[in-house]
Amino acid sequence: RGDPMKHYLFVHFRETTSPEGEQVHFALSRDGFAWEALNGGRPILWAYAGDHGVRDMTIVRDGHTVHILATDLSLAYGMRGRYAHSWENIRRHGSRALAHWQSEDLVHWTEEELLPLGNEDFGCLWAPDVIDDPEQGDYVLHWSSAHASDGFQTMDIWYSRTKDFVRFTAPALLYRKESGTCIDSAMYRENSRYYMFLKSERNPQGIILLAGDRPTGPFERVTRFDEAMRARRPSSSGKPYSQPFETRWAVEVSMMTVDGFSTSATASSAAASGRQRNATSASFKAIRRASTFFLSSSAITMSSRSRRFSSRSRMRRPVVPAEPSMKTFFIPTRSWPAASG
Repeated sequence: RGDPMKHYLFVHFRETTSPEGEQVHFALSRDGFAWEALNGGRPILWAYAGDHGVRDMTIVRDGHTVHILATDLSLAYGMRGRYAHSWENIRRHGSRALAHWQSEDLVHWTEEELLPLGNEDFGCLWAPDVIDDPEQGDYVLHWSSAHASDGFQTMDIWYSRTKDFVRFTAPALLYRKESGTCIDSAMYRENSRYYMFLKSERNPQGIILLAGDRPTGPFERVTRFDEAMRARRPSSSGKPYSQPFETRWAVEVSMMTVDGFSTSATASSAAASGRQRNATSASFKAIRRASTFFLSSSAITMSSRSRRFSSRSRMRRPVVPAEPSMKTFFIPTRSWPAASG
């Protein structure tokens, strides 16, 4: 706690009206609540492949290598053209690949590559997350997708295993909610149990929590978490993430508030009924609507000199036309009313 060299790294995109927002951005924090944008708020990495934009990143460490994976999707480039102003077109016909970068030092990164995990039976591969499986000695990569197995009616959670982020097993169904779509899975291990946060479309609408003995299930609902979430604003967007802070866990969700981001701190992921701390206004003003994962300093030690990303990791800007306006299909964050309480 007292080590000035340790920080939390937050990897995120920004919900803006220009392509620059849908790229890889970094922020640092000493406590996991107050964040400072790196590189002057400009992208650390640019997406040049696929949709030329990325959202919903996750970051994981594999030995000495750090991997970033993300949804291959750009609203700035594609919403008015390829997707014809339709989220349903994105859900059904979006990219069947995930974007991937890797680095040994968080400063020098590979070029973006696309991991074509889905076939013609899949819709868009959405919001990846990764967890290691000590029993199998590999990683479980999971994401949200619509699928031909139910006529593309709902979005469910699918997974693939990998040992090296090069070779992947064929996708398999991880979780399907009988009463409607669920997306944005985020999974964590505590005391040999696996906890998976999901965003439920209905019954209930909002974040739910599942628990199981293995990262591939089966899972059961944690009803105490449902009770805690009823006290929060039910409408939310963006991916839920959780991370331990000393003896607490923090569940972070993009809420529809003035500054767009809210943090709830609980005693543990299992109890999910402890104190809740709102971290909207000042903490995330520089980041805007982030809905991403951050990596604990217990996994990677960050020096305060990491702020040199501004000069050391400045990537070349893509050649793009004048920044398009998204006002016809995107409601800016600040138009949302503040959450009650």
